[in-house]
Amino acid sequence: MSLMRKKSVQGMLAAAQTSRGLRKELSAFDLTMLGIGAIIGTGIFVLTGTGATIAGPGLVLSFVISAFACGFAAMCYAEFASMLPISGSTYTYAYATLGELIAWIIGWDLLLEYLLASSAVSVGWSGYFQSLLSGFGVTLPQALTAAAGSVPGKETLFNLPAFCIAMIITALLAFGIKESKRVNNIVVLIKVAVVVLFIAIGVWHVKPANWQPALPFGFSGVFHGAAIVFFSFIGFDAVTCAAEEVKNPAKDIPRGVIWSLVVCSILYVVVAAIMTGIVPYMNFAGVDHPVSLALQVAKLDWFAGFVDLGAILGMMTVILVMTYGQTRILFAMSRDGLLPKIFSEVNPKYGTPYKATWLIGTIIALLAGFVPLHTLAELVNIGTLAAFTLIALSVIVLRKREPDLPRKFVCPAVPTIPALAILCCGFLMTQLSLLTWTCFAAWLLIGLVVYFGYSRRNSLLHNPA
Repeated sequence: MSLMRKKSVQGMLAAAQTSRGLRKELSAFDLTMLGIGAIIGTGIFVLTGTGATIAGPGLVLSFVISAFACGFAAMCYAEFASMLPISGSTYTYAYATLGELIAWIIGWDLLLEYLLASSAVSVGWSGYFQSLLSGFGVTLPQALTAAAGSVPGKETLFNLPAFCIAMIITALLAFGIKESKRVNNIVVLIKVAVVVLFIAIGVWHVKPANWQPALPFGFSGVFHGAAIVFFSFIGFDAVTCAAEEVKNPAKDIPRGVIWSLVVCSILYVVVAAIMTGIVPYMNFAGVDHPVSLALQVAKLDWFAGFVDLGAILGMMTVILVMTYGQTRILFAMSRDGLLPKIFSEVNPKYGTPYKATWLIGTIIALLAGFVPLHTLAELVNIGTLAAFTLIALSVIVLRKREPDLPRKFVCPAVPTIPALAILCCGFLMTQLSLLTWTCFAAWLLIGLVVYFGYSRRNSLLHNPA
C-alpha cells in the first residue's frame, strides 16, 4: 500500500514481451529523424528572435548552456532506454526506481508538457501557414485566424488552421507508426536542408560589428536566454517513448537520443551566430519570423519563401512527435492501471492506441483553436526541466540499488554526469517566472487529486490479479 511501491525491472520487461503490444517498425535512423523532427521547429524558426532580444549576441552561449544541460540528461535517458525498452519514457523509469507516487507525478507532468507543446506549435504553424498563403494572395476570414482575444484590436474567434493541422497529424498517427515515420523522415530531411542552405548562404552576409557588444545584458541575460531557448531542445526525450516500437531498442534508442541532440545543437549554435551577425540583436524585438528577417536584411527575399516552407514543415514534425509521445505515455500509465484502460487499447489493424490517439488529438486541436499561444507555452519548459531532473536522480538511485542489471549503454562518470544534469536543470528552473511556478504547482495539485481519487486504488501493484 506504500506510496513508494516500485515495479520490478524484470517484471516490466516480461510484461512488455508477453502483452499484446505495439508493432516494431523503427530503426536507429528512424529514431534520429524522430528526434530531429521533434527538436527543430518553433525553437529555431521563432525563439531565436526572442532569445536574441534577451541575450543579444550572447544567444550563442545560451544555446550552448541549454545544449549541455540536455546533453547531461540525454546520457541518463540513454542508459535507462537501453535497460528498459518500454513505452512511457521518464514515467516508466521513475516507476522502477523512485516509486509509484513519483512516477505518477512525472507522468502527469509529461502529459502537460506534450499536450501544451503540441497545441502551442500548432498555433505557431498556423501563423507561418497564413503568411505563406498571403504570399499567394489568399487571406482567411479574420474570425478564423486566431483564438479569441489573442490579437489586440482584431475580432478573432477560432484558429482554424491550427485546429486542422492538429487533426491531420492525429489521423496520421492513428493509422500507423510505419506511415508516420515515412512522412516524418521525408519532412525532416527537407527542413534540415533548408536550415543548412540558410547557413551556407547567410554566412557570407555576416557583419562582425553586429556581434558587439557580445554580452549587452551580461551573463544574467545569457542565463535567462538559456531558460527561454531551452524550449528549442524539447523533443529528444520523446524518442524514448517509442521504445516498444523499436527493432533493436537496447542499441538504437541511445543512438537516436544522442545523435538527434548533437545534430540539432550544432545547427542551433551556428544559426544563432549567423542571425545575430546579419541583424543587430535589438531589431528582433517583436519579430516572430527571425530567420526570414535575417534574409530580408541580407536582401535575399527570394529565399525567404523557402524558409517559410521549412518552418511549416518543421513545425508539422514537432506536432507529430509530441502528440506521439503523449499517446505513448498515456498508453504506459493506462497499462499500469493508473488511468482508464481505454488509453492502452491497441487497434488490431493499425497496431496503435487508436482511441487514445483520437481523444488526445482532438483535445490538442481544440486547445490550439481556442487558446492563445502565450497561454499554451507558459508551462512547457518547467515541466521538461522537472522531468530531466528526476531521470538524472533515477540513474543514481538505480546504480546504487541494482548495480548488476544489464545495461547496453552506460552513462559515463556516474554520479558526476547525473549530478551535473540535476544542477543545470535546477538552475534553469530558477530562471523562470513566479507565475510559471504557480501554474505548475496547480497542475501538480490536480494530479494528486486524481491519483488519490482513482489511480492509487486501481494500480496493478494494488490489484495484482
